[in-house]
Amino acid sequence: MLVGIITQLVYLSTIKYLIIMKNIILIALLFFCTNVFSQNEWKNIFNGKDLEGWTVKIKGYPSGENFGNTFKVKNGEIQVSYENYENFDFRYGHLFYIEKKFKNFHLKLEYKFFDQQINGGEGWATKNSGVMFHSQHPKTMLIDQPYPVSIENQLLGGLGNGDRPTGNLCTPGTDADINSEKVKNHCVRSNSDTYDIDDWVKAEIIVYSDSIVHHIINGKRVITYSNLRIGDDGRLPENMLHKKNEKLSEGYISLQSESHPIKFKNIRIKSLD
Repeated sequence: MLVGIITQLVYLSTIKYLIIMKNIILIALLFFCTNVFSQNEWKNIFNGKDLEGWTVKIKGYPSGENFGNTFKVKNGEIQVSYENYENFDFRYGHLFYIEKKFKNFHLKLEYKFFDQQINGGEGWATKNSGVMFHSQHPKTMLIDQPYPVSIENQLLGGLGNGDRPTGNLCTPGTDADINSEKVKNHCVRSNSDTYDIDDWVKAEIIVYSDSIVHHIINGKRVITYSNLRIGDDGRLPENMLHKKNEKLSEGYISLQSESHPIKFKNIRIKSLD
């Protein structure tokens, strides 16, 4: 009988111990998951007030020189403006967020074309801009380099004369694959709608390092591609030729200036690491 009582007490003690350990493990998991999710929350990388954290690079000018106040903040938006230009003169520009590189991430923003293209802008650049990612740092760009080596989510507006999808893929100095085949053209059209009316359009990019990328326009996935790498399309600057065929796994984000005024707002990013 005594043995039975002792056995029962040991059994009850074991059950109590297991319950306590289970609760400890659950609390630890809850703490871990809460910590992970708090690190991967959406972050605004544009504060709506100024260009803190951002740096300009315009073709023909050193990094940091914002010729003609091309990139400015107005009404809580980043605006690409040419009001201080007489002629565009091939001054392609980019506004870089240089606080950190990004590798695995989900980027969201809204864009809207406005006003008229400036004199001197090329025909293909009408209602044409883009978001560059996995980009080189602006200080590594040559003085007359028009585009950073990067992957581009090309943003287009409709011209009222046929299909002109947005959220396309362009590859300045880079390569990518679609359906396991190397992209042959510099730009590849997405299957997005055409937006002839100049209204706010929501654009998203989901990036998993050099492995796979999705472009999303107004909630619809419009193109997917993979195997990002520094390329051989003739657009690679001399100081980066030695990096040809290297995997392109991370870099900086920038917004484009290609001769047509455009606005950007609600620029947010979430880490997918």
